Amino acid sequence: MEPSRKPVTILMADDDEDDREFARSAMRESRLANEFRCVEDGEDLLDYLYRRGRHANPKDSPRPGLILLDLNMPRKDGREALREIKSDPTLKHIPVVVLTTSKAEEDILRSYNLGANCFITKPVSFEGLVDVVKVLDQHWFQIVELPRPHVPDEA
Repeated sequence: MEPSRKPVTILMADDDEDDREFARSAMRESRLANEFRCVEDGEDLLDYLYRRGRHANPKDSPRPGLILLDLNMPRKDGREALREIKSDPTLKHIPVVVLTTSKAEEDILRSYNLGANCFITKPVSFEGLVDVVKVLDQHWFQIVELPRPHVPDEA
């Protein structure tokens, strides 16, 4: 691991409070140095990314380096949010990992067609989730070079 790399913010969009807390605990268990933030649905995700409403302050809504996205959420589901993120030139560089309960081939294919960088079916056990978090950490934060986001309003 390269010590000069700055930890990035991981943003999870999931409507299930238990899943968000499981993920938060798995991040702690895996000793990730990254900041972990959560939103509850696709509308809240886009508000966070565009810094609208309660997410207007850049200090409270740091630009994520990775988005964990559930597909099935109220108000705006993950598919709609993914389409919007990947069609926006200012957001499309942010890697999006679909992390969902679905194993449906249609969801997998559609997610990749919409621009998902990865599709993972949520593990059923906490230990399985810790393993997934460790692999995500190794892949996205130790092996892959991520673009540094240029955010004018944070300068």
